[in-house]
Amino acid sequence: MKRYINFISTILLMAFVWTGCDTEDPELGPAPTSEQVQFTMQPDADNPNLMHFISSSPGFKAIWDFGNGSSATGKEVTGAFPLKGEYTVTLTIFTEGGYAANSKTVTIQNTNPLMLDVPEYNLLTGGAEELAGKTWVVDKENSGHLALGPVGAYTQEWYSAPANSKSAEGLYDDEMTFNLDGFAYTYKNNGNTFVNTNNLAAFGGAGPDDATMPYTPKTGLTWSIVEEEGKKYLIISNGGFMGYYTGVSRYEILKLSENELYVRHLNANVAEQAWYQRFVPKGYSKPKPPKPYQVADLKEDFDEAGTIVWQTDQVKFNENYDNPAPLAPNKSAKVGQYIKQEGQAHEFDNLYTTLAYKMDLTSKNKIKLKVYMPSYNDYVTENGEGWAIKNLLKQVSVKLQNSEAAEPWANQEEVKQEVTKLNEWVVLTFDFSEAAARKDLDRVVIQIGGEGNFIPGIFYIDDIELTQ
Repeated sequence: MKRYINFISTILLMAFVWTGCDTEDPELGPAPTSEQVQFTMQPDADNPNLMHFISSSPGFKAIWDFGNGSSATGKEVTGAFPLKGEYTVTLTIFTEGGYAANSKTVTIQNTNPLMLDVPEYNLLTGGAEELAGKTWVVDKENSGHLALGPVGAYTQEWYSAPANSKSAEGLYDDEMTFNLDGFAYTYKNNGNTFVNTNNLAAFGGAGPDDATMPYTPKTGLTWSIVEEEGKKYLIISNGGFMGYYTGVSRYEILKLSENELYVRHLNANVAEQAWYQRFVPKGYSKPKPPKPYQVADLKEDFDEAGTIVWQTDQVKFNENYDNPAPLAPNKSAKVGQYIKQEGQAHEFDNLYTTLAYKMDLTSKNKIKLKVYMPSYNDYVTENGEGWAIKNLLKQVSVKLQNSEAAEPWANQEEVKQEVTKLNEWVVLTFDFSEAAARKDLDRVVIQIGGEGNFIPGIFYIDDIELTQ
């Protein structure tokens, strides 16, 4: 088995043409002809899907194209043909006078399944059991899914795309499917492709910036994996490419696992550029690392920058509002203005913050805040859901939730406090000591005026803090 796999990873070298000469050099000989390009081929005695080739041609270099996406160099080489079929093998020789090529057809009678059971093949395609192949997409949810660095170093020091930063381009909807059957490669771009500025001419465009260009992908493409000087390369046939177009079809594989394909490729028109792309299987999202569990640091007085980043759910909230009654117990200059709007769309208005950690409530488990309820709100009119108290409530509710739950409210911890005094600041304490055993809470919700009613209201809050 190891012998078969080693033959599959053949060496790919770029051909070059010897053109320069000096007036003092000896006179060059005549260019070779295709008739001079001769070679023999013989199947391996143990495995007929391995073919040994020997060149009997003149010249100082012999380069082989096996017609299956792989290549080799040298007078004597071996090509691996795991799939049945006919392959056009081309030998190109180089002499002092020039170069020439000749081809022969290799017929492989049967597919050798053992030669297809290669780890890289299985990871890329899903293996022989995945008849439809494996589809990869750009890893848009993570930074660095498209990056740029110098050719001479494996660093992305010049550019690294933030997560979802190319959502306006024709990149995130591209799908690249690799199939083990026939080594087929299918590129689906939904009508357009994101193109490097220096390669726009191939699409009929012009710079100065990268652009999304209309493009119909080629069909009948194949893929191969070759090894060169200890590095593995993924090669797409006939000018095919993956994702961001830089004019190349050859991708160095930096990492290939079940859920990640990370490649490095050059720019056909900018010699110093090395581009990086990350792909993940279609439908896959990388699991997020668990949040740490720690004592929460919650403090907000609206006069200075606090530790809370506020988010709103329908409610209107002003974090820099002049105190409507700067009297004891709250003489601060600035407070938060909370406006519950009218109508059914605002029956669940609230203010919340989602923390970067899970709350340790074993020692600090009480949330204190000050609230000011104006008497001009309508606390009498009834209009709301049948299951709810239909009037605007003189009430503040604080809820602790697990933001990562499918329905964060379903298993929340809630403490409600009634406000008995209007037109003055009232200090409220919300005791969550009974929830101290929970380790999944990372969201704090403040809801004023009740829920399920359609009545609007204006309220003010200040000095929010988690204490012992």
